Amino acid sequence: MKVSSIRILGIRGIPAAHGGFETFAEKLAVYLALRGWRVTVYCQEQGEGAVWHDVWQGVDRVHIPVSAPGPRGTIIFDWKATLHAASSGEPCLTLGYNTAAFTLLLRLKGVPNLINMDGIEWSRAKWGRFAKCWFWLNERAGCWLGTHLIADHPEIRAHLETRVSDKKITTIAYGADPVAEIDSSILERLGLSDVDFVTVVARPEPENSLLEIVEAFSRRDRFVKLVVLGNYDATVAYHRRVLGVASQEVMFVGAIYDKNVVETLRAASILYVHGHQVGGTNPSLVESMAAGNAVIAHDNRFNRWVAGESALYFRDSDELCGLFDSVLTDKARLERMRSGSFARFESEFTWPRILGQYEKLVGRYVRGVSGPA
Repeated sequence: MKVSSIRILGIRGIPAAHGGFETFAEKLAVYLALRGWRVTVYCQEQGEGAVWHDVWQGVDRVHIPVSAPGPRGTIIFDWKATLHAASSGEPCLTLGYNTAAFTLLLRLKGVPNLINMDGIEWSRAKWGRFAKCWFWLNERAGCWLGTHLIADHPEIRAHLETRVSDKKITTIAYGADPVAEIDSSILERLGLSDVDFVTVVARPEPENSLLEIVEAFSRRDRFVKLVVLGNYDATVAYHRRVLGVASQEVMFVGAIYDKNVVETLRAASILYVHGHQVGGTNPSLVESMAAGNAVIAHDNRFNRWVAGESALYFRDSDELCGLFDSVLTDKARLERMRSGSFARFESEFTWPRILGQYEKLVGRYVRGVSGPA
């Protein structure tokens, strides 16, 4: 009988272990498989050897070994995955445009390819000149070569409309699961069981405002903790500056990838501070809203659309310090912010809503192939 099929490229693999795109890919792949789709996901493996296959939760996985480390290994993997997908003839969903030039193979084969265009990666301050050029060229390639483009934020769509017709673009945001339970043993292990605390979850980079956040919080005694997740290395100049301005009430707990730990910290937090200055719909912000966090975010067009009217916004450390002064002692205001944040999440960012939108979109480009249901 005929079944709909889709191949997912652009990630390291599932189950998720490397961030937002992998989490999304896992959610979508399992969702579609349960609904009768044939889903194939390409997975990068370290080492050498032949390509191998297995099935995970009803999803076909194609494992491609690559011996090269770092970005070079990822580029080689993307090339091999695109070659494999092109030979299958099945429609593809590519997550990100970092190697979009490779998708010329899909276009030449007549394979429909939907590309999630992610953020405006080439504009990020952390990249050097070569990397920015690479991303800029591949963004252009993705716009030209993709059958259809997906923007995760209205401002990303507006940017893409300067490249292609708006008819070629669909806006679909990012999703999250609501967080209802708190694991008290995790809080006890971290020394937070009887402490009010604020959370920050971000890579320690200037464009994520970590220096401004830690400095503003540390200007005076807050009588709450600031819990900062992320890897901080005192040999890195920016990291050293952040560590240097921190008061005794700031806790650097390291990079935590255990989902249960992160969700518990979010759910138990009285406030989440989001310092990202660029990007589209940021997964960390959506996940904080799903946990019912009150939100203070950097004031930009990306964060304002996601967090909505219940959040508060800052442009610099002075403004943020004033917000900490007024909010941390106002429990009624924090409660109103929490309620508004969760309501915004429920209206726009639940996984059933997001995944349903993806199924509807990719269904327009998928043709049936022979095989078991």
